[in-house]
Amino acid sequence: MKSSEDGAPPARYIRGMLERIDSPADVKKLSREEIDVVASEIRDLLVRTCAVNGGHLAPNLGVVELTLALHMMLDLPHDRLVWDVSHQAYVHKILTGRRDRFHTIRKGGGLSGFAMRSESEYDPFGAGHASTAVSAALGMAQARDLTGGDEKVVAVIGDGALTGGLAYEAINNAGHLKTQFTVILNDNEMSIAPNVGAIASYLSVLRTKPFANFARKAGKTVLERIPLGGAAKKAIESAEIGAMRFISPTEKAAVIFEELGFRYIGPVDGHNYDSVLDALRTSLEFDRPVVLHVRTLKGKGYEPAERDSRTFHGVGANAFEPSDGSKKSSAGARPKFQDVFGDAMIALAEKDPRVVGITAAMPDGTGLAKFGKKFPDRYFDVGIAEAHAVCFAAGMATNGLRPICAIYSTFLQRAYDQIVHDVVVQNLPVVFCMDRAGFVGDDGPTHMGLYDIAYLRTLPNMTVMAPRNEAELLPMMEHALSLNAPAAIRYPRGSTTGKHDDPVAPIVQGKAEVLRRGSGVAIIAYGNTVDIALDAYVILSAARSGAPSEVEGQLPTVVNARFAKPLDERLLLDLPSDHTHVITLEEHSLHGGFGSAVSEFVTDRGLGIKVHRIGVPNVLVQHDSQDKQRAAVGLNGETLAKHVASLLEKSTARV
Repeated sequence: MKSSEDGAPPARYIRGMLERIDSPADVKKLSREEIDVVASEIRDLLVRTCAVNGGHLAPNLGVVELTLALHMMLDLPHDRLVWDVSHQAYVHKILTGRRDRFHTIRKGGGLSGFAMRSESEYDPFGAGHASTAVSAALGMAQARDLTGGDEKVVAVIGDGALTGGLAYEAINNAGHLKTQFTVILNDNEMSIAPNVGAIASYLSVLRTKPFANFARKAGKTVLERIPLGGAAKKAIESAEIGAMRFISPTEKAAVIFEELGFRYIGPVDGHNYDSVLDALRTSLEFDRPVVLHVRTLKGKGYEPAERDSRTFHGVGANAFEPSDGSKKSSAGARPKFQDVFGDAMIALAEKDPRVVGITAAMPDGTGLAKFGKKFPDRYFDVGIAEAHAVCFAAGMATNGLRPICAIYSTFLQRAYDQIVHDVVVQNLPVVFCMDRAGFVGDDGPTHMGLYDIAYLRTLPNMTVMAPRNEAELLPMMEHALSLNAPAAIRYPRGSTTGKHDDPVAPIVQGKAEVLRRGSGVAIIAYGNTVDIALDAYVILSAARSGAPSEVEGQLPTVVNARFAKPLDERLLLDLPSDHTHVITLEEHSLHGGFGSAVSEFVTDRGLGIKVHRIGVPNVLVQHDSQDKQRAAVGLNGETLAKHVASLLEKSTARV
């Protein structure tokens, strides 16, 4: 007895079958009817858990049958299963002994929202960024052949990830090496937003005209009668591609894969378990690279996510009601930086027709989607192709436009060569607006924006800025556009507290802003850490009011740095006159960050003032709440106030 047409499990089965599965070996024991029950129970668990913890709901709902088929067919963990991005590996985690801990996903100390080698032997390759799976799987397959192994290797990559150049570099190399492994193209017509570009168009043709396998069979029916010598085999393969062209002249994508050295199978209905299992069995029998094209529906089985997979791609904790998908109220919430950025882009574009916006498949996350609706001709989504986005922007800048690249800090790392070679060397006025700079909370180490100051401040011609709050973002963008040179602005995920919203002073190149004047200790805070410095100031003010007379009234200077490059050298040179200690604050790696820049300047100039750097040590920051991540490295008002008080007492004792 199979499932009903709408995907509901047979009525005679009761809930609880999923609890019997602790490994892929248990999946292999399931009957065909039980597979449908387990699929339904997995979807229920996904919805209930993501409604509380947040996470990537729609992508995982879409790969339930595919994942079950992979676990049925492969011998895991002996065989290798590599998930591209790996945000769609929740089902895989549930089936590989992590079901009992699934309620901890994306929580501090719990399961990661991505595949991690350190978490399970069933995760042979960690990920978090797109387009890596084919390269990694090819490397595994080649290592298998060199060491005499027999494991099967399978990579699962989404159609959105095929907009990334790394995937094509790997496909090109795989066709040359002719190494046996399988690439499953999980085609749901989406990355986060709808896919763009020629490859998306190719796949659209392939979805609507699935003649490739029919063409192959037709060609073989005729040619298999030829005596099977080596030349005849080659002729059959050539004729198969010719047959595809003859029967379906528009079948370009299948021909592309075949001519690159892959055997193409598909498209297959990714929610028809039997079809997926048969296609997977066939793909593993070939002695060459195979592309298995599987069509899936993002959000499958949960009507709200099927209807709006873009919203349910990644959801926040406690953001929706699992019963009907309705959003929980966020009335009164402070606008996020991404929303402020979107409004700023519109304001700038209305004043300057040269302004254009560029995103690498993140229109919603960056806030650029709103700009795209207002100025569709000046909005460019280039797909998951950050390197291309930067070089594309450089080309625009040579012809007088003022491109603004909206790319998360962690993803801009993928385009470092283009920043250096194509923008900085040519001193082109490209503006980089880097959202998710600093701690990103539950997304974990692959998404932390903790390295951008270090990889940008060393570059000649580059200006590096950070607003202390949302109100400073637009003025900084205006300032960046006024420079005839590259500029970068970093800002955090979410929003600041709003507790210290002083009026915004004019932005002057390389000039910091003194917010509170004191003596003995100067706190120079960069970006959103200014709020922490002011929190500490308030705590110290309250404490000092009842302190002994020798320290009563002594408070630190608080500075909003604004610029990591160029530094405010005048301010630093003046500090030793009435300060003995400087504390730098940054939500960034201490190695090569803002504090390092200040320390280098103080040392090089022999200023004789002690620099204390507070930021992120040289560790991989694991997933947790942003507040807990900050507290762990001393980035909160209470910890900072204690540190400042200790330094002020030492400073007073020496007087």
